[in-house]
Amino acid sequence: MAVRALTELLDRNQVNYHCYNHPPTATAAQTAQSTHIPGDHMAKTVIVSVDGELAMAVLPANEYVDPDRLRQALGARHLSLAREDQFKDRFPLCEVGGEPPFGTLYDMRVFIDESLLKQDWLAFNAGSHTEVIKMGMGDFLKLSQPESSSFAMHH
Repeated sequence: MAVRALTELLDRNQVNYHCYNHPPTATAAQTAQSTHIPGDHMAKTVIVSVDGELAMAVLPANEYVDPDRLRQALGARHLSLAREDQFKDRFPLCEVGGEPPFGTLYDMRVFIDESLLKQDWLAFNAGSHTEVIKMGMGDFLKLSQPESSSFAMHH
């Protein structure tokens, strides 16, 4: 079941989106594989701590956050990947790692990697490890209001 707050937000704004159920997966890259969504369209949400404030970094499933690049892009003094115990209470009804990339729902800033902006649609975890939502990039940008910069790296 997608997080109700998320589907309500999408429905209220009359967004055209699709929900897909899939067997549980541990990583966004595996999710992309099991749903047959290309890795560069599958967005993963990484929770980061920016000068002590939690924020979301949204990037293609097959890439990794480069904390130094993101810190420099934001002009922050400290930036690190947040630990699970720092954020699990911020996402009621979400499985850890299944957080949807909508900071508006959780009072968090959202940073999106520029490489994702090249796509005309994206997909992301809908609050769990078994459900994905796919929607147009324009609607996503309108509702999520992310700030864009370049911070993704290949491993």
